[in-house]
Amino acid sequence: MYRTLSSQRGKIAYYQTPGRAPGVVFLGGFMSDMSGTKATYLEACCRAWGRAYVRFDYFGHGSSAGKLEEGTIGGWLEDTLLVLDELTEGPQILVGSSMGAWLMVLAALRRVDKIQGLVGIAAAADFIEDFERLSSVEVQALKKDGICYLPSQYGDKPYPITQNLITEGHTHRILQAPIALNCPVRLLHGLSDTDVSWHKSVKLAECLNSNDVIVTLIKGGDHRLSEEPHLELLANNLTSLLI
Repeated sequence: MYRTLSSQRGKIAYYQTPGRAPGVVFLGGFMSDMSGTKATYLEACCRAWGRAYVRFDYFGHGSSAGKLEEGTIGGWLEDTLLVLDELTEGPQILVGSSMGAWLMVLAALRRVDKIQGLVGIAAAADFIEDFERLSSVEVQALKKDGICYLPSQYGDKPYPITQNLITEGHTHRILQAPIALNCPVRLLHGLSDTDVSWHKSVKLAECLNSNDVIVTLIKGGDHRLSEEPHLELLANNLTSLLI
């Protein structure tokens, strides 16, 4: 059974595995939740390694309170910082998937002394900029209703994109200037990712101040990178930072 943290916007649901530091915190993607393949796979790994581990749902996601349509990058960053402050002790490695990789960088910038390393999966940094290429119908929906819906190629529910998400998200962009982080960073990205171009991970690597940044491009890998070989690669990259 999951537990909850109290935030100003409602309950944030989480699972916590006890263990030694450095601990690991998993940050999921937009419209994903903490029951996903990568989140639960890493939990099993950390349990086997004796490492502390936390997975959680942002506001409006999974078992947490709120409506997804009311969420923002800044709000989900607050959720992440709450989890870091309340549920972790000692140095941490943040593992961020898609939007979670953007949030892990934002969180690391605000908790520099607590971060030992970062692992990004299909990093969707500044993904709100991609919405500048919406169709005319979607643009009209945003202007009229403040929201439009983008189809998901995975058969999931369509992605609700609000004007507030886009506008507020612009204030958290990270790929326009050097990123003042010097911790080791590992970035994994599939060359067949049709949701987020692998060029995003390369751009993120270029912006980071750290000299210990490795980008791994996976031929045939999609956006989710949830197949067994991809999970094993993820675990190997994570263990390289757990020292």
